[in-house]
Amino acid sequence: MASRCDAVVVGAGAAGLFCAARAGQLGVRVLLLDHAEKVAEKIRISGGGRCNFTNVDTGPANFDSTNADYCRSALARFTPRDFVDLVERHGIAWHEKHKGQLFCDASSARIVDMLLAECAAGGVERWQPCAVTSVSQGAAGFRLETSRGAVEATRLVVATGGLSIPKMGATDWGYALARQFGHGVVPTRPGLVPLVCSGAPRERFAALSGVALPVRIAADAPRPAPTFDEDLLFTHRGLSGPAALQISTFWRPGESVSIDLAPGLDLAARLREAKSVPGRRLGPLLSELLPRRLAEAWLAATPGLAERRLADLRDRDLAGLAEGLHRWQVLPAGSEGYRKAEVTAGGVDTRELDSRSGESRRVPGLYFIGEVVDVTGWLGGYNFQWAWASAAACAGALGAVCRGAGAGL
Repeated sequence: MASRCDAVVVGAGAAGLFCAARAGQLGVRVLLLDHAEKVAEKIRISGGGRCNFTNVDTGPANFDSTNADYCRSALARFTPRDFVDLVERHGIAWHEKHKGQLFCDASSARIVDMLLAECAAGGVERWQPCAVTSVSQGAAGFRLETSRGAVEATRLVVATGGLSIPKMGATDWGYALARQFGHGVVPTRPGLVPLVCSGAPRERFAALSGVALPVRIAADAPRPAPTFDEDLLFTHRGLSGPAALQISTFWRPGESVSIDLAPGLDLAARLREAKSVPGRRLGPLLSELLPRRLAEAWLAATPGLAERRLADLRDRDLAGLAEGLHRWQVLPAGSEGYRKAEVTAGGVDTRELDSRSGESRRVPGLYFIGEVVDVTGWLGGYNFQWAWASAAACAGALGAVCRGAGAGL
């Protein structure tokens, strides 16, 4: 005999836990499944172990999607303040780091414990580890064959996340299920991931591993893409740090990225002004304006240039040097891939989902929330806020159906 419940939520990550908890507290009989042994491991490792659980500045403009308006409804109805209220009700201390990013003062495990407590308050049943081997649809809803037996439910919520960090159990299960029921999937790619260089760029800056500096970075793309002011970190393989991670979501193989190594500074003017100082040399001056190792590596491309006196250099040559530093174009060879990606960009096509609930327009009773859908946030807590907001929207819809149906769905 199959177990029976109102709704099955597959995936016990941020979105799945929160959806199950809120739906359960709205009177929905929920079963939460996940194939992994440990719950919400991505929450545990996030934010250096302190969980950047939201961003107070979250808005639709902070997300990438082929359907830019899709996230508006959920984000408007469940805000960062709503989640902060929940965090505070559980006595979790938090702080704002910078740029609206909110972190736990203590361990990110506090957020996991909070979500589990919310699930318990909603009477959520959890099977974990539990693999789902097949899903079918019938007149009564959905039937799932699992490693713990069969289960039937009127509603099925897919919150299985993306392909990022496969060592923690990431799979393509959600995408495969979407295709099984006729949904399109926007091609996936690693997001918020370090970029890898090869050839001349890698050789030229191999000695810079560990150097970091604030930059302005943009993708040289034919489509609209944001520009980010963030810190860039040189590594032995290429580019990392918040700047590289931010732009990686908008970068595509074969495209270059443009990096301003001295944002907000008029390098050409500073170099011209320094010409009036007797004996002033280019190398020492540039090392004052940029990290020393970067300045030395940059000038080393032209033997003897570092020792040239500024007074002996033409203004147009100094302007050309400044332009190169303000618009350094790098052609990445690739990225570190899903093993290092914080998120997966692309996913279930949101044009086939109801933005108010995440419900499929093709298959009534089937919902997709969180990272599995084609909504990808910037670095800085935006993806967690999308998880909470999309989960709340789905849970609200499940609760409304439950109330409308009386006892059960």
